[in-house]
Amino acid sequence: MLPAANRLTQARDFRHAIRSGRRAGSRTLVVHLSTEDPTTPVSTAGPEGPRVGLVVSKAVGNAVTRNRVQRRLRHLAREQLTALPGSGVLVVRALPPAADASSAELGADLTRCLGRVMS
Repeated sequence: MLPAANRLTQARDFRHAIRSGRRAGSRTLVVHLSTEDPTTPVSTAGPEGPRVGLVVSKAVGNAVTRNRVQRRLRHLAREQLTALPGSGVLVVRALPPAADASSAELGADLTRCLGRVMS
């Protein structure tokens, strides 16, 4: 589980990271990372550390499948918190093949995509 201080919850923060951040994709997911401060203030509840948000749409599968993918991604993202920049905002968007991917495949894709957006 991600600590509450590291969760991205505001829609405007998701929008900012997706529109202005760097993007990298793989077969199972797309990663957006924004390290710049938005022109509009971010949510006041946000910490100084990195924040992570997940997007798992209905295209991934039914509710059971989406929740399983979301739990796996949340666990994998928590392991990557120390690698993220201090003021980074990370949005991980699951693609339909994520429903059939193992946790190891999702982890490898997440690591590879993070490496690309942070370089």
